Amino acid sequence: MSFSDAIKSAFSKYATFSGRARRSEFWYFYLFSVIVNAATNLLDRVLFDGNAVLNSIAALALLLPTLAVGARRLHDTDKSGFRLFWAFLPVIGWIMLIVWWVQDSQAGANQYGENPKGAPAGAYGAPYGGPTAPPAV
Repeated sequence: MSFSDAIKSAFSKYATFSGRARRSEFWYFYLFSVIVNAATNLLDRVLFDGNAVLNSIAALALLLPTLAVGARRLHDTDKSGFRLFWAFLPVIGWIMLIVWWVQDSQAGANQYGENPKGAPAGAYGAPYGGPTAPPAV
């Protein structure tokens, strides 16, 4: 999934907490959020003498899709979206969330839906079903 596809996907599922999200969708949207945060912070310093007007608007606009893509990412590793509440536990909670977010997708379908990579069950992270033998001559 490309950067622009990830942004489109996250915004098209603005407040959809069901389903699954690939690692690339989650991390590209996270990068997008960081870029928007930096840009609005810079604009606030220039235009509003440091008052966080634009940054606050951007943070509110990105809050729901960020939570939704985070929950869908946890679903992709077969974990409940309620594990996002671990973020309220300082340091340990964030470490646990990062570990879960960087894990590979669970192959095949799970209780949250089909694998967004399209890998069949048993194919370890390979969207095409794993290595194949060369064709017979």
